[in-house]
Amino acid sequence: MRLFLDTSVLLAAAGSANGSSRALFSYAATQGWVLICSPYALNEVLRNLPKLVVSATTEWLRLRPHVTVVDDVVSLDWPVVFAASKDRPILFTALAWADVLLTLDKADFADVLGGTFYGLHVMLPYDFLQHERAAGRL
Repeated sequence: MRLFLDTSVLLAAAGSANGSSRALFSYAATQGWVLICSPYALNEVLRNLPKLVVSATTEWLRLRPHVTVVDDVVSLDWPVVFAASKDRPILFTALAWADVLLTLDKADFADVLGGTFYGLHVMLPYDFLQHERAAGRL
């Protein structure tokens, strides 16, 4: 399964050894998950990483090799109503490359969180892990 990790998830994983965002990295290899992000998301991580505790940078350097970087997608041939224009590259790139978009950004992704966007599931990391447990895969 291909999981696109939004900037918020990447920062949470770097900033805390506990929590669902870090658990994604722990489970990925054994579950066959491919963790994906894009240059757009990586740039946001680098801009925001200094706002976290100093150890987050060290953790990010350790986690980064476990994330596959895919090309950004900035437009679609389908009609889209998505108010958060700054997050459109995240949504569009996830749609092109992944099965699930994981985000902690409840405000900007409110319209699609917990649902689908042209078949792409959009979930909180915690909800994704709960779904996998309920399905007997974790």
